[in-house]
Amino acid sequence: MSTRLPAPDFENKITDMQHLSERASRLPHPIVMTNGVFDILHRGHVTYLAQAKALGASLVVAINSDSSVKMLGKGEERPINTEADRAAVLAALQSVDLVVIFEDKVPLKAVEAAQPDIYVKGGDYKIEDLPEAKLVATWGAKTVTVQFEHQRSTTALLQKISSLNLKQKS
Repeated sequence: MSTRLPAPDFENKITDMQHLSERASRLPHPIVMTNGVFDILHRGHVTYLAQAKALGASLVVAINSDSSVKMLGKGEERPINTEADRAAVLAALQSVDLVVIFEDKVPLKAVEAAQPDIYVKGGDYKIEDLPEAKLVATWGAKTVTVQFEHQRSTTALLQKISSLNLKQKS
């Protein structure tokens, strides 16, 4: 007979857009925020998130909903993992304090609600191209891009898996 246990504590780190402002306001400052798909979590992701967290006291991560991933044009098969699964995996990370799922292509509503002190994106972005950077500047927050330590991507992982599958079939 198996024992039913309560949900892990990390599940409490997941919030919805309706409660994001209130939940974020209770976090220690400075609050750092980032966003992304985070489909198949890899070393590049966890390193980036740990580095983002090191810029402040709390880290809020906004993840693209399943429907907004489709808007990004990452492929019909993406995301591989559902938004609920991606949120749970991120929430389980020590570096992450709060996770929210957003529906739009760009997380302006989530950023507005969280009001981070620092907004972070990967080094492949230019600050002047980010609408989020313009938004956070309106309340005196700053935007930082973080150079990638490990050149990894979910797309590259999926291509590698696909090529392995093709080799096995031939």
